[in-house]
Amino acid sequence: MVLLTPRIHFYEINDQSWFPPYLRSKIQSCLTLFWSIAVPPVQPSSPASLVATTLQYVLGRAITSYTYVDFAAGAGGPTPYIERDLNARLLAQSAPGKANGKGKTRGGQGVDFVLTDIHPHLDAWEAAAKKSENLRFIAQSVDAGDAPRDLGQEKGKGVFRLFNLAFHHFDDKLAARILKNTLERSAGFGIFELQGRTLSSLFTVSMMWPLLLLITPFHFWRSPGHLFFTYIVPVVPFVLVFDGWVSSLRTRSPEEVLALMEGMVEAEGWRFRSGSEVHTWPTGEMTWFIGVREN
Repeated sequence: MVLLTPRIHFYEINDQSWFPPYLRSKIQSCLTLFWSIAVPPVQPSSPASLVATTLQYVLGRAITSYTYVDFAAGAGGPTPYIERDLNARLLAQSAPGKANGKGKTRGGQGVDFVLTDIHPHLDAWEAAAKKSENLRFIAQSVDAGDAPRDLGQEKGKGVFRLFNLAFHHFDDKLAARILKNTLERSAGFGIFELQGRTLSSLFTVSMMWPLLLLITPFHFWRSPGHLFFTYIVPVVPFVLVFDGWVSSLRTRSPEEVLALMEGMVEAEGWRFRSGSEVHTWPTGEMTWFIGVREN
């Protein structure tokens, strides 16, 4: 993977306080859609499913040892879909003790996911949590750089923190503070990004515009506002592509994540792994960085 530039912390339109909340909700809906759908043949599975696959591959049998806490959940993002996919996999692999219909097996193999954010989206989270007994949320504001050790924890399980398409939003100072808190007060963490500082990533992001024009009538046909701001005044595709380019330039390599933890005594006893998986053939890659406490 050849990086085009050093990391550049430009500003994303969707993060700005002046950007209308009405339009921000449209952008978030599109981002969630891109996480949750698969477009054959270029996408055999959704990016959310790819996260579940990666977690299961890296964590192995220990995957049921954790409660998974999303520390920048926004309006819900991919986490409800990751939860659904991962628990379906665990259910399929469990003994024929069969499920109770909501994701937990008689052997108790289902794992829980928790939504948190510094700005809670309670209405969206409540709606998502009603669809699964394995999904819950913290109603209070949660600062990922100063989170308590037991946040979202279940008895007998460690906390595994998730940063889904989120870690690139933090500048180096905040990112280091979040990592320090994570190393000190959790049992594991995963950083997942759908973009990077590569030419192929910029191309893939650019293709979101024509893709959105193709799929919007099938997913947002009940929203006249969404149709208007996609086709008549194309604010939605413009912001998605522009912010996607900025996100690409903000995204850290595994070496840069490790550099943020350099000198932290809290990192002792941790094992780190990283990699990438194709989420959209042939140019779209999901990069991941996973840390697990071993002592």
